[in-house]
Amino acid sequence: MKLHKFAKFLVAGGVAAIANFGSRIVLSYWLPYVTSIIIAFCIGLTSAFVLNRAFVFVNASNTLRNQAWWFTMVNLAALAQTLIISVLLADYLLPAVGIRVYSRTIAHGIGVLVPVVTSYIGHQRLTFRQRTP
Repeated sequence: MKLHKFAKFLVAGGVAAIANFGSRIVLSYWLPYVTSIIIAFCIGLTSAFVLNRAFVFVNASNTLRNQAWWFTMVNLAALAQTLIISVLLADYLLPAVGIRVYSRTIAHGIGVLVPVVTSYIGHQRLTFRQRTP
């Protein structure tokens, strides 16, 4: 893993995570917790695809359609990780240790961070793969 490319991935992912995280907070005023996580994830997903394609994986050799397909598949796996971690923390682990204030926000923040490495590997090997000579 090239450190420079991973750093760019982290920045792009950070911007997308802020979009994801911030929109989940706003959406939670009108929607249930899990629904707001899923919609916010889609907002973050779209911004992450655009940023990664433009700034991180610029030498990808597969088609845009193929990139979009694999980006969605890798991120559905990330969504599953995010949902499982967020719900387990918010509904069980944080209340069990006495954390009730902002527990859903804390849980979602941790849930968003969990799939960073697995997503990078998936995007590098599947979504934005480079043809080797």
